Order: sequence, then structure tokens, then C-alpha cells
Amino acid sequence: MSTAVVDVSQGTDVRNNDTQCTVPDVEEYDFSRLPEKTRTLTIERQRSCDERSLSELSIGLSPHYSCRTTENFRITDHLENMYSPTRRSGMNTPISQNLFETHPMVAEAWEALRRSLVYFRGQPVGTIAALDHSEEALNYNQVFVRDFVPSALAFLMNGEPEIVKNFLLKTLRLQSWEKKIDRFKLGEGVMPASFKVLHDPVRNYETLIGDFGESAIGRVAPVDSGFWWIILLRAYTKSTGDSSLAERPECQKGMRLILTLCLSEGFDTFPTLLCADGCCMIDRRMGVYGYPIEIQALFFMALRCALLLLKQDDEGKEFVERIVKRLHALSYHMRSYFWIDFQQLNDIYRYKTEEYSHTAVNKFNVIPDSLPDWVFDFMPTRGGYFVGNVSPAKMDFRWFCLGNCVAIISSLATPEQSAAIMDLIEARWQELVGEMPLKVCYPAIESHEWRIVTGCDPKNTRWSYHNGGSWPVLLWLLIAACIKTGRPQIAKRAIDLAESRLLKDNWPEYYDGKLGRYVGKQARKFQTWSIAGYLVAKMMLEDPSHVGMICLEEDKQMKPLIKRSASWTC
Repeated sequence: MSTAVVDVSQGTDVRNNDTQCTVPDVEEYDFSRLPEKTRTLTIERQRSCDERSLSELSIGLSPHYSCRTTENFRITDHLENMYSPTRRSGMNTPISQNLFETHPMVAEAWEALRRSLVYFRGQPVGTIAALDHSEEALNYNQVFVRDFVPSALAFLMNGEPEIVKNFLLKTLRLQSWEKKIDRFKLGEGVMPASFKVLHDPVRNYETLIGDFGESAIGRVAPVDSGFWWIILLRAYTKSTGDSSLAERPECQKGMRLILTLCLSEGFDTFPTLLCADGCCMIDRRMGVYGYPIEIQALFFMALRCALLLLKQDDEGKEFVERIVKRLHALSYHMRSYFWIDFQQLNDIYRYKTEEYSHTAVNKFNVIPDSLPDWVFDFMPTRGGYFVGNVSPAKMDFRWFCLGNCVAIISSLATPEQSAAIMDLIEARWQELVGEMPLKVCYPAIESHEWRIVTGCDPKNTRWSYHNGGSWPVLLWLLIAACIKTGRPQIAKRAIDLAESRLLKDNWPEYYDGKLGRYVGKQARKFQTWSIAGYLVAKMMLEDPSHVGMICLEEDKQMKPLIKRSASWTC
């Protein structure tokens, strides 16, 4: 077994970006759905390539153009003091747009986030997972691709893009390294799960070491790292207005390598991506193998971001065509078969089995007796969500937060489905939010089922860690979804809960218990993405235009012709 070690400084341009960092555009969002008394905010903005439909892309329009336009956006007065004009106050000073005093947690969070910075040959290249010196380091002293995303967004929102640029380029160099685990060569496009800086005191020389799963618990390679990398590249481009990084040959090649892996044709009859257990944020055995909602939502979002970033050259055109076809199939499949609400649950309850041919209604042969008892009480009359997994004779009805939030911000969910997901969160607040945002999944697996599904994993006991634990990092995804769907009251309520505990508890990795009342039994303190997730959530509330760097508006070309239940209507 070999370890990927690479000197990433060679051939990597880390010069300062000459492009002036600007406030992210607000172009994708229609805030007119926001409730209560409203006032009008007129914003001069550029029409970005995000607004182009798939039909435009499929006929080969260049992705690099812009035109001037002006629109009115209606923003609620519910959080009126938070929506004041942005004013940059220096590259190392946290930005605040509040008309009142900033919450003391903000300054503490920025200080903690800056302490977590990792430097490679004098340049910041990421943030370590946690600064908890009271626990064994394990790999918490490394830079994780998925963990760095909220940190990167915080720096972008604060006008500090250089660290994000460095991170994107360094991980790109690691991607190109040959990866072998127990004599088996991984796909060329696999992104590392994490990396660390190795210092040679004899030669006074630094190199980076990437982990592609060969050191991970369970030895599982990350599927989500490549998707997060593409999403972050688009966020950087959107935030800075600088497309030169994405247009570099090495970045274009990196995207194509990732896409080659996930768009490859095989024996599967579904457009979803087949995955192993533990290949995403749920990185322990939790029965999410197959087609987990988290990976499908990230896959969808990464494909849409890639469409906006790929050049329309000879190589790029081929991928654009493949992406457009996959997006149409994937959106139809997910919106049709992964979606559940009261009406759909009732339909499944009455399913006939052993149906044959194209006329089958129960296409995956789901046995009605396999429906868990809890789902009947959990499902409100109004509301719905994307289930955790769908495969032959199996539906995992668990709620997974990250997948559903990403479905909203990527517009995998239709506007009606997005509203229904938010309705569900409001209706089941105690179960999904409780006293600390936010449940990673619901409900927890217990007793004999826990022993079988998790392999008796002691870290994943009921209502802990990935088995129903509460993860503060998910706050930023919830806030982004709230802003996109016009639910500021949910955002404010969740932020208030987080501010009542997080700083006092020293920024834990996760919380335990049905309500998220207790600091996790094995949770690290000063967990960097808990800190960064809070900062991103606060900055998005202060300036909703920040959601433009992470959210995508619905593409009308992908609207499926499926019957919608009454619970989808607002």
C-alpha cells in the first residue's frame, strides 16, 4: 500500500489574484415569496451564466458572457436590521452589516477559525478539522476537503479569496497523483479525503500527503470530495468574479477527470450514482450504501456547477452533452422516486407487488409491509422530503439533512418540493432540530437493527454521531435553504438556538440525545466546521446576496411531468 506524497508547489501558480473581490451577486433569487411586511431593495447586478437553461447549453452557447440588467428584490423586514448595505472593513477584519452590535460569538468564532489555518511554505492552504488538544489527534489535524467548504465560504464572504484559491490548486495537484491501496489503483479523478503538511527538519522542506481512503476508518474512498471541489470552484468564481482560475487547463482537466469517473456507463439502469457505505459525511457504516440522497444531491449540484465552468472547446463540448442528458434523467428519477409526502406514502402503503413490464406502478417492487411504523406518525399532512435511499425492494425512509438541504439550494427539488421540505422542518421541529441544529438523520437506528446495520459500532449508538446526532455545521445549509425558500423565521430560530450553546460548549463537533441536549460523547471541541458553519450562517443572514455563491436557481427545462400532491402547495 502506498501513500500519495506530492510536492504541489511545482507548476502551481499561487500569485496574488489581481481581480478585485466583489460582493456576490444576488441574481438567482426571487425574495418575493418572503412572508410578512416587505420593503423593496433595488440591486444593480450582472446576469451570470447561472441563468442559462440546459437547452441553451445543449446547443453550444459559450458559458462566458454577461450583460447588465436591473431587478427589484423584495426582502422581509422580519430581520430588517440584518439586511443593511455591505461595507468591506479590511481583509483580516470580520465584516458586519448589522445596525446593532454584533453578537460576541462572531469575534470569538473568527479568532478560532484563524487559529485553525494550515500553512504550506508560508501560504495558507486550508483549515484543520479540529483544535481540540485534549483528545488524540488521529486525523483531526488534517485538512479535509468536505470540512474546508464552510471555512472557504466564510473567507470568501469576508473578502479573503486567496486561501480558497490556494486550497483548490493544492488539492488539484494531489488529484493527479497515482493512488494505490493494497496494490489496487484508484481512478485517476479521485480527490483526496484529506491532506496534511509533512515537514522534513533535516532538509527544511515541506510536502503534502494526501489520504484517499488508505488510512481512513473502514478504508473507504470519499465520493463527495470531487463534488465539493467543483462546487467550491464555482463559489470562488461567483464570489470574486474571476473566471481565470476555472479556465486554467489544470482546473478544466481536474473537472473532466471527476466527471469521467461519475458519468461512466456500466450495468446500472438508474441515473443515480452507486456508492459504498461511508463514502460521504456519513463516513461510518450506517446502511447508506446504494444510492444515498446526500451523494445524489451533491452529484446533481456538481454537474450543474460543471456546466457553468467547463469551456466549450472540443473536450468540454463532449462533457456538456453528457452532463445535460444525465441531469435530465437524474432530476426526473429523484423527483419521481425519491420524493415522499402524505399522498405518496399512502400510495406506497397500497402498493401491489410482483408487477411486471413497463406498466408497473411499483417499479422497485417495494413491499408495503417493509414500511417502518415511525414514518406514518412522522409524515405531516403538509410537507414532504427526499427519502434516504431507493433501490430494488428497498426504500430507506430516514430523513437526511444534508441531502435535503443540498436538494433545495441546487434546485434538485422543485419550488413546490422545497417549500414542502421547509414545511416538514417546521412541523417536526422537535424531532429534526430540538435544542441544537441540526439532526444529521432521523430517526436513530436502535437495538437489533443497530447491531446489524452499523456492525455494533460504539460511536454510532442511538442518537449519537451519525446515528441521529445533531451537527452544528449543518446550520449553514439550513440557513441557505431558508433564504432561498423565503423562511427567515426558521433561520432566526435556528441561529438563536446555536448561539445559546455553541460558544459556551467550546464549539463541539456534534451533540447527542433525541433533542441534541448533550455534547457528544466522543465529540471534539473547537471543531472547525462547527465554527465556520456558524459564521457562514450569520453572514448569509446579514447579507442574503451571499447565497448567490452557493445556490442555483431552478432550470425550467428539467421540470418533470409528474403528478403533484396537494401537500406541495404553499
